[in-house]
Amino acid sequence: MIISRTPVRVSLFGGGTDYPIWFHENIGSVLSMAIDKYVYISCRYLPPFFDYRSRIVYSKIELVNGPDDIEHPAVREGLKYLNVQDGVAIQHESDIPARTGVGSSSSFAVGLLHALYTLRGHQPTKMRLALDAIHLEQDLLHENVGVQDQLAAAFGGFNRMNFYPDGTLEVLPVILPAARLRELLDHLVLVFTGFQRNASEIAARQIATTPSRTTELTAMRDLVDEAQRSLCSDEPIDRIGSLLDEAWHLKRSLSDSISNPTIDGLYEAARDAGALGGKLLGAGGGGFALLFVPPSRRKRVLERLSGLTYVPFRLDRGGSQIVHYLPEEYTNFEYPEPAVALAGPGQHRNGHALRNGNGKKRESMAFAEAHR
Repeated sequence: MIISRTPVRVSLFGGGTDYPIWFHENIGSVLSMAIDKYVYISCRYLPPFFDYRSRIVYSKIELVNGPDDIEHPAVREGLKYLNVQDGVAIQHESDIPARTGVGSSSSFAVGLLHALYTLRGHQPTKMRLALDAIHLEQDLLHENVGVQDQLAAAFGGFNRMNFYPDGTLEVLPVILPAARLRELLDHLVLVFTGFQRNASEIAARQIATTPSRTTELTAMRDLVDEAQRSLCSDEPIDRIGSLLDEAWHLKRSLSDSISNPTIDGLYEAARDAGALGGKLLGAGGGGFALLFVPPSRRKRVLERLSGLTYVPFRLDRGGSQIVHYLPEEYTNFEYPEPAVALAGPGQHRNGHALRNGNGKKRESMAFAEAHR
């Protein structure tokens, strides 16, 4: 039995610049943190005593005889990608509902691949997990997703991520004094709006308008620089709230599906009660909202939003982890060739290269071990 635990994330600045349609032509950047709300995937080999070969448990139960029979797209394509031929039992549980803007689908993809690799006796690097999850979601499932969620789920922590036109993906930890990080976290309030939505559909509309939104997306990317400079300085922390408010208004302008009158009303109510800024997480349209609230005003803001669910959180520092490891014997497994070999040195098959903290490209994924 193998159990993986993979965090979801909250993205502070730069969301939207991690879509390939943007960063293949322009540099993209985000500030993002993984949080202590998790997706759990358990898997094991299923003994051959049943009238089915595999059992997949999530919001429904599937009893199937082969990967092609599986309805769950990520599980089906994940098993096929790793060439898993043996019968397996896979079960999914989560601290957070799906389709709510915290990157849970990418956390699922990372956690699933992590569990399956481990079941077969392999220990992938964090970067390999992220790149394989990107390949699974973008190339095999054809989902309208960016690349920040998979990186956040695999690496954990509070990071600046950069995305370059040559396909290079860069993950750089944001280094802050402990007191400054606590101050930031003390000002962040996560609430669930109660609306779930199909992020891929909303993202598709935003992606379609990207070529005509260069000014807005450039401004959103530049806010990453400004927010990081502010956090790493002695400026009052309230500056981050003002920047979040600016970023939210830019994000709303990208597509008319990102917000709606109900969401706008909730945001203005929070602002009237003392929030300095905030945003809907993910593609928009509903899900979770992140608010920037001075601690002295938190009670008043939450009272004003009493119909919403408040979700306290802390920073996750470890990224995807194997939290239970009881290996079993196995057969009939062909370990896939390293994805970099299919696209040339330092690149994944979908064109993403790797970059370490000093800005130099590397031709292997081994450097990612430093982030483990």
